[in-house]
Amino acid sequence: MANLQEPAGPRTPLAGPRTPPHIGTLILLSGLSALAMNIFLPSLPSMAAHFHTDYGMMQLSVALYLAVTAVVQILIGPVSDKMGRRPVILWGIALYLAATLICIVAPTVELFLLARMGQAAAVVGMVLSRAAVRDLYSSEQSASMIGYVTMGMAVVPMLGPVVGGMLDQLWGWTANFWALALMGALTLWLTYADFGETAHKSGKTLIGQFREYPELLRSPRFWGYSLSSAFSAGAFYAYLGGAPFVGSQVYGLEPGRLGLYFGAPAVGYFVGNFLSGKFAIRLGVNRMVLIGCLVVTGGVLASMALMTTDLGSAESFFGLMVIVGLGNGLALPSATAGALSVRPHLAATASGLNGAVMQGGGAGLSALAGALLTPDTGAWPLLFMMLASSILGVAAIVLVMLRERQLGL
Repeated sequence: MANLQEPAGPRTPLAGPRTPPHIGTLILLSGLSALAMNIFLPSLPSMAAHFHTDYGMMQLSVALYLAVTAVVQILIGPVSDKMGRRPVILWGIALYLAATLICIVAPTVELFLLARMGQAAAVVGMVLSRAAVRDLYSSEQSASMIGYVTMGMAVVPMLGPVVGGMLDQLWGWTANFWALALMGALTLWLTYADFGETAHKSGKTLIGQFREYPELLRSPRFWGYSLSSAFSAGAFYAYLGGAPFVGSQVYGLEPGRLGLYFGAPAVGYFVGNFLSGKFAIRLGVNRMVLIGCLVVTGGVLASMALMTTDLGSAESFFGLMVIVGLGNGLALPSATAGALSVRPHLAATASGLNGAVMQGGGAGLSALAGALLTPDTGAWPLLFMMLASSILGVAAIVLVMLRERQLGL
């Protein structure tokens, strides 16, 4: 695969002994965090039995992971703007690898959950792979490139639950974490060998870097893009927290079949990212985000309509999540590129803060979905949460479009 190539123009990559990273390296870096988040979800019931705890406690392994990920992303941007992308990624993946090994041998659920929080260090790959693209490309071009990078990344969460369910049935839940450890070791080696620095170090102190946050926080357009991505993705994060329960407890699916069904949104996400790569430059960032948020809303409404007419089933519930994934694949690359382009000199800081907003909200929705669902409620609380989140995503991008019309952009 070819290296990312810089377009003509005033932006130039940092010269050095290594070239900018190959697209394959960025895909792997982006996918590692997603894989760690969802590969073991079909195993949650068996993990709860292993640790002698209930499903709600075990489901915290998702919510806590997302919450710590949100906090870490706030720190990653300024640190990498000061130190460079490469060293921060290498240290982050090394910490993730150590935490993964602790997950495997943890004797108690408390230590396991603590190690899961340590695994959140993998998010450095997701944040800084996007920042590396923005280092090398303009706003519309970066939206297209992020679409292609995350198109490849979509394969990871699509296959993760499928593989995780199979590994659980063959060797038990710990096999999922051995797979994560192997993937982490491969990512660490590949990053060391291939990821050349893409950004000039800022030369500022860390305190100076953090002082630049208010410049982003005062930007209505940054908040509009970040909230549109957060609410659009919020539908998916609610799904992450509630779908394992819906599949296993409401529809009685075994881990292997649940893993196969669970990956349905990623099929749509893959297609949506491909379409983003093809059409983001032609249609523009704002229209891509609006179309994506509307598609997410349509997918949730279709599922609710079937449930209302008593035609709902495991196949319809998970099958219509493909549309939700499609909408996210259309919206998120452009919303991310928009957030990173409001202040291009703060690309990594914006990437981290944007990701923190998205995954912080996702942590809350994931935990809430796990708390509200019971066998008696069926999938309804989850679907209502997904619908509300997607509608707010539409509202956020409409406000961005109105703001830009005000500014004459």
